[in-house]
Amino acid sequence: MERPERLKGVDEPRLVPDGVMLGYARVSTIDQNLEAQRRQLVDAGCYDVYADHGKSGATMSRPELDACLRALQPGNTLVVTKLDRLGRTVRGLVELLDSLHERGVMFRSLTEGIDTTTASGRLMFNIIASVAEMERELIRERTKAGLAVATGKGGRPPRLQPHDVVEARRLRNEEKLTVEAIAKQFKVHRSTIIRALRTDGLAGAAYRESRSGLK
Repeated sequence: MERPERLKGVDEPRLVPDGVMLGYARVSTIDQNLEAQRRQLVDAGCYDVYADHGKSGATMSRPELDACLRALQPGNTLVVTKLDRLGRTVRGLVELLDSLHERGVMFRSLTEGIDTTTASGRLMFNIIASVAEMERELIRERTKAGLAVATGKGGRPPRLQPHDVVEARRLRNEEKLTVEAIAKQFKVHRSTIIRALRTDGLAGAAYRESRSGLK
């Protein structure tokens, strides 16, 4: 099937026939060549190929991709040589593919062998979607944990409370216990005790002990 003529200055591409495949290619820098991707897409049977030259996957403005998405109709298939030509995050890819699915548009990635027109391709897509959901859940958990620590409502408490620091200093100064013995008593690393003793000058003595091999 003959590909349509691309007219300069025309933003909206003309409608494409039902059931055909549209290819999308992209390179991140202007010194890279699009020809290899374009050839793969044409050989795969694409009716037309849209290509962004010198556009990063993280760039929001990709005019040729936007034009390609506008041209796609129910029954068409979007084809790329690799998944990362569409975007850099699993979440972004899944959101885009979900929107295509809702419009009745299929998807193929030549390198990864994903083809949502087949059962195995749909299975692969579902696996990718599951990974994206796990990624979103991990981000939510990290965000909640960070907010809890910032507001003092959660997170890991200080290893030594103020009264523990007072007791550690007493054990060191009055009972002459070694840093290792104090650390063992409080179930912390010796460096935690050294930091607690630093303000009263005892950390220096503890450091000298460690250098001399004393326990």
